[in-house]
Amino acid sequence: MSLPPAAPSRRPNIVYIVADDLGYADLGCYGGRPGRFGAVSPQIDALAAGGLRFTQGYANSPVCSPTRFALMTMRWHYRLRGALEEPINSRSQGSTTLGLPPEMPTLPGLLRQAGYRTALVGKWHLGFAPHFGPLKSGYEQFYGVMAGGVDYFSHCSSTGEHDLFDGDTPCHDIGYLTDLITERALRQIDQWAPGAPGAAAEPAPAPAPFFLSLHYTAPHWPWETRDDVHLGTALHRRIAHLDGGNVHTYQRMIHHMDEGIGRLVARLRERDLLQDTLIVFTSDNGGERFSDNWPLVGGKMDLTEGGIRVPWVAHWPAGIAPGGVSTQHCLTMDWSATMLALGGGQADAAHPLDGVSLAGVLREPAARFERPMYWRMLHRGQRALRHGDWKYLRVDGYDYLFNLQDDERERANRATREPERLAQMRQQWLDWNAQFPPVPDDAAVSLVSGPADMPSR
Repeated sequence: MSLPPAAPSRRPNIVYIVADDLGYADLGCYGGRPGRFGAVSPQIDALAAGGLRFTQGYANSPVCSPTRFALMTMRWHYRLRGALEEPINSRSQGSTTLGLPPEMPTLPGLLRQAGYRTALVGKWHLGFAPHFGPLKSGYEQFYGVMAGGVDYFSHCSSTGEHDLFDGDTPCHDIGYLTDLITERALRQIDQWAPGAPGAAAEPAPAPAPFFLSLHYTAPHWPWETRDDVHLGTALHRRIAHLDGGNVHTYQRMIHHMDEGIGRLVARLRERDLLQDTLIVFTSDNGGERFSDNWPLVGGKMDLTEGGIRVPWVAHWPAGIAPGGVSTQHCLTMDWSATMLALGGGQADAAHPLDGVSLAGVLREPAARFERPMYWRMLHRGQRALRHGDWKYLRVDGYDYLFNLQDDERERANRATREPERLAQMRQQWLDWNAQFPPVPDDAAVSLVSGPADMPSR
């Protein structure tokens, strides 16, 4: 494997791509099976082949909005009231507490202070206007949806309200949402790129680096491809689409997103930006009903591996050698902390980061450091701690202990065989949890698809 240059000559542009409810093995580069139409994710697979793929990377939560709190703040999301909703529900509109406080330092805000241009294209899901929103939390520009899920054609949420915005203004663009998100991302690159239409006339100063959050809603329900426009009207408020969908539709939805990512990469190459752009791809949590999480068990809402272990792909020709694979343990907030470090941003002294930079691993994929990772969920009273090869898990009051090196499917419960290790990890989790405020009595769990499978008792 060839090594990248000794050190990149400039701060990278950053594109942070987040899929919604994508399973660990849905992508070809993670062992995913082809669909009826062929490869499901050739463009993302190419990014992995040309960059670095992580096999032990995790989301901060097995459900979307809590993970997004960690992504934005680079801190344990349990510190914030809004993150205790699992997830924030569309019916919370008007709440003054269920959202990302505008005064909270964020990744885009801190990068903006460091000279970056910032934009979010896609899903926000961190609280509703007028109290919360992307433009209040560090982004200069926003195009996308505020809620957790919207119809791909009508752009309405589960409350039946229209949910597509350009800045703070409702936007009534017509089209398939995945494609609209891609088109706006391309326009954003053109706006920022040297020599792009609308750019300053010569002579002009060197362009500022940019941070683009590209947060697709795909492949989150409703189960709609580009060819399913008729469903946009038929479903109305039933966008959870419990009576629809199939594996083939789901894979096609991933493919539509993958095509858009391929167009973005092509545009960066055309603008001579690809070399100096860090592209990171992941999912906000594990897969849902039609996902492939093999060999992992469980999915969204679960602290078994299928709910929290997700794809992590990083591509940056100036800073990452091609063809690498890393087994470094990491969380969503670590990637955000990495982007802040690479961009020369500084954490706010009053809000020290819990995320840990992975910059050294991007440079040397064989490098490893110890990274204990913790989770908790109100749903089913779940707890989890992964430390090295071992994982402590509690579900419905039952304790489990797994060696993930030997048993990724979490089938062989070692709790009775190794009670001392179980007790030590249980206490380690309790000590970690003690730093957070108590969970409010009114914190809610929102279940749409019902609980996924948990380990046998």
